[in-house]
Amino acid sequence: MNALAAMPAPDRLPIHVWSEIDAAAQSRLLARPTRTRSHDIAHAVAQIIAQVRAQGDAALRELSRRFDGVEAVELAIGAAAFDAAERALDPTLRAAMGRALSRIEAFHLPGAPRPYAVDTALGVRCERIVRPLGRVGFYIPAGSAPLPSTVLMLGAPARIAGCAEVVLCTPPRADGGVDPVVLAAARLCGIDRVFAVGGAQAIAAMAFGTQSIPCCDKLFGPGNAWVTEAKRQVAAMPDGVAIDMPAGPSEVLVIADASANPEFVAADLLAQAEHGPDSQVLLVTDSVALAQAVSAATTRQLACLPRRDIAAQALAHSTLIVVDNLLAAFEVSNRYAPEHLIVHAVNAREWLPAVRAAGSVFLGAYSPESVGDYCSGTNHVLPTDGWARSYSGVSVGSFQRAITVQELTREGLLGIGADAVTMAEAEGLRAHADAVRVRLTGAMS
Repeated sequence: MNALAAMPAPDRLPIHVWSEIDAAAQSRLLARPTRTRSHDIAHAVAQIIAQVRAQGDAALRELSRRFDGVEAVELAIGAAAFDAAERALDPTLRAAMGRALSRIEAFHLPGAPRPYAVDTALGVRCERIVRPLGRVGFYIPAGSAPLPSTVLMLGAPARIAGCAEVVLCTPPRADGGVDPVVLAAARLCGIDRVFAVGGAQAIAAMAFGTQSIPCCDKLFGPGNAWVTEAKRQVAAMPDGVAIDMPAGPSEVLVIADASANPEFVAADLLAQAEHGPDSQVLLVTDSVALAQAVSAATTRQLACLPRRDIAAQALAHSTLIVVDNLLAAFEVSNRYAPEHLIVHAVNAREWLPAVRAAGSVFLGAYSPESVGDYCSGTNHVLPTDGWARSYSGVSVGSFQRAITVQELTREGLLGIGADAVTMAEAEGLRAHADAVRVRLTGAMS
């Protein structure tokens, strides 16, 4: 099969045989596309953040003129715009969004963190209590593909968590308003504080506050390289704000055996590729014939897509990998740690224990990644760029903080206090030991 790795024509996805390439080549195949973060972007974003902190709303208006070509009179979106968005919303879309929101809430509700208490020793009660974040900020992109679905994905768990306030920023349109479907989705989630502000300046505003936009406890949502860099910078500042997770371009890895329908697999690859030119899609299969069929099907389907130019750029740094068996395919997947993992295989669920690192998993031929993006109920705000090794997707817990509590009786301290004294003295922390010792002396007298 040596000739296979070099076989595809330029208009086909390349096919590589995993066992026939060395470790360095394997690493290159699994490398993400070159990140658009650069020194120039980092420097420009730092200047934007500083300008917003110094000038507040005036900076937001100036930056909207510079970057969006919009003369922003009012940053806040008024109730009339919400009403107009609802009236203009296609009834079929409204119904679909409502059903999707119900499923998202149904999925997230049982997974909400619960308080608990346990007696770890006689007279020693330890607890964990759960409290919602006070004010959270959502960034909702609105470039070539506005994402009202992300409003639902963030709004549902925030509402279940009990967050007191949600602030939403989304880029302005030419008329100074915002995407009406994003507005309709916001109202569906009970969000009424929406601002026509985009880019890094929106992140700075929600992180530090302006005259119109209040500062938030934590920021959520995807964005372009500028938004991603802004989130990174505000999270690193001593007086900054928490963010949901590190973010990068969207990605999918498909594991498929010979039973898979190549048209289904190609459609899944293209569904992710059309997100953006820096998205990445991978197929890992134990069937050479399937890899060849998928490569051909991808080329055919690509020609019919309205966003084919964007998808084609993503496909330029995507690949098909042939492995010896499915176990090896899961080893490749775990090494890559994809945002989305689709398993097109006989008895797909039986392979679930082999999954160690992935943002979200889709089992079987009739579980396209698209349903997770919109309406199955799981969350589509997921770790990318390999962060699925250590991060999880957004959940109710993302909008809450857990606080531990302990309460000891006199007998409880007598029972465990000596252990604390011994360990504190071993660490050379005399005052720690004395804080226990003085109580033990009193309790024993």
